[in-house]
Amino acid sequence: MAASSVGSCVVCSCINRVSPSQRHLLRTFTYNSFLIRNVRTSYLCFQNQVQAQIKSDPRQLVAVVGLEVHAQIHSKSKLFSGSHVKFSAPPNSLVSFFDASLPGTLPVLNRRCVEAAVMTGLALNCTINKKSLFDRKHYFYADLPAGYQITQQRVPIAVNGSLAYSLVVGQKRKEVVTKSVRIKQIQLEQDSGKSLHDDSRSQTLIDLNRAGVGLMELVMEPDMCCGEEAATAVRELQLILQALGTSQANMSEGQLRVDANISVHHPGDPLGVRTEVKNINSARFLARAIDYEIERQMAVLESGGVVVNETRAFDFKSGLTVPMRDKEGLQDYRFMPEPNLPPLIVYDRQTVPPNADPQQVINVDWIREQLPQLPQMKRRHLVEHYGLLPEHSITLVNEDGLMDYFVSVVQETTTEPKKVVGWIIKDLLALLKQHSLNVSQSPISPSSLAELLNLLEAGKISSSVAKLVFQELWRGTGRSASQIVQEQDLSMVHDRGAIQQICQAVIDSHQEEVRAIQGGNKRVLNRLVGLVQKEVKGRADPVQVRAILEEKTS
Repeated sequence: MAASSVGSCVVCSCINRVSPSQRHLLRTFTYNSFLIRNVRTSYLCFQNQVQAQIKSDPRQLVAVVGLEVHAQIHSKSKLFSGSHVKFSAPPNSLVSFFDASLPGTLPVLNRRCVEAAVMTGLALNCTINKKSLFDRKHYFYADLPAGYQITQQRVPIAVNGSLAYSLVVGQKRKEVVTKSVRIKQIQLEQDSGKSLHDDSRSQTLIDLNRAGVGLMELVMEPDMCCGEEAATAVRELQLILQALGTSQANMSEGQLRVDANISVHHPGDPLGVRTEVKNINSARFLARAIDYEIERQMAVLESGGVVVNETRAFDFKSGLTVPMRDKEGLQDYRFMPEPNLPPLIVYDRQTVPPNADPQQVINVDWIREQLPQLPQMKRRHLVEHYGLLPEHSITLVNEDGLMDYFVSVVQETTTEPKKVVGWIIKDLLALLKQHSLNVSQSPISPSSLAELLNLLEAGKISSSVAKLVFQELWRGTGRSASQIVQEQDLSMVHDRGAIQQICQAVIDSHQEEVRAIQGGNKRVLNRLVGLVQKEVKGRADPVQVRAILEEKTS
């Protein structure tokens, strides 16, 4: 279903700051390069910048982006049949007579899928329709055996919601901007099968394991302006679905698929002709596809051409969107009421029928009470309870398992949370990303990091030694931080007399630096401090070393 054509738009200013010739050069080099994309999207849509830009050039093109997201419902069985749902099962091993659309078979609605849709709607601030309807959407694909899809076109189960998401912006990535996109509707529908194209034999094979799997389609209004906004909104939705347990939302397994509707227009004019980029299964590719399509449409209009209403695909290797087919009109689907399913009725405490079997009734109020802590609430808790910066709370929540890791470390160490999060984000997370590992695969457990930080906090090791021990822990030798410190003799040197002797030896062998210090160049003192620390393998208190050197060179 297409996104609504009504909505506010905000401009990614960097996209529109270049001339057509400069934009052509950008298009030439941009789409396989993260650097250029980050430059284009780093300004990220501040309203005051947008208004100033529109005033200076009221005919400048601006972009509008809406999304349609298909989330596979986390359920043991399909939406209208008892067939099991399992990723990568042998082809056509999970297909019931109804999934294969054999004559005489009838749909039986899966209660779990309805509850998941209601819970998702509540989490996204939607109005839950007490009565919703099912429809048939007709189109032909080889992997759609019935020739139609059962969906909710007329009255979906949830409407008029919103999704708030936070962007980290600014040149130093330390400013947090919270934005919101409207959710037009959430509807239940069944998935199609899967076509497997064998080019070597010029044939297509059909796997119906996925046919009939329950989906929630979430239609977002065109309230976004660029790829990074859309990717951030999708990541936030993914976190919400996973927190709710209504979808595993694993994009690599096709459990979350995104269609992007993109158009450009002059401010004050009606929205332009849109294109739809289909079935994007990566937030990173979503951002790249949208940014490319915005550039492409602007170039078409600036050269006097016309943007065609069409469906396009994103080629992640080239970074380009390519035409698939002309966009179908609504009439082509020949929507009709689904004759084999009655209206879907849900209740609240005031309307639930007396003496009703709880197992036969969907109670919206009961589901609302089961809502877990959502990502925005987790970030707020991190800021308020631990005193973290908002941008750090975003990183901890957005990375799978990282918040739990942080909390575990804090519970086992005397180090203040702000220092703990620095080690986790700057050191641990950097290594995890460098080696393409997730938090659960980290060679350094929360207990190991907490022990290391306790040694540092107690003054038993220096900060430079702590970095060395951290690297040893990362190698996964099985030794604890204390064992590494003991075996390599890395404990702090507290003997002031010994430190004074080393300082004197460094001074005696570096008289030129001493003369520079005595001549007023205090920065040279840092070199002497470094030389002393090298002699003691970083085991001396740098403040104490500096004080001794200042005394001896004065």
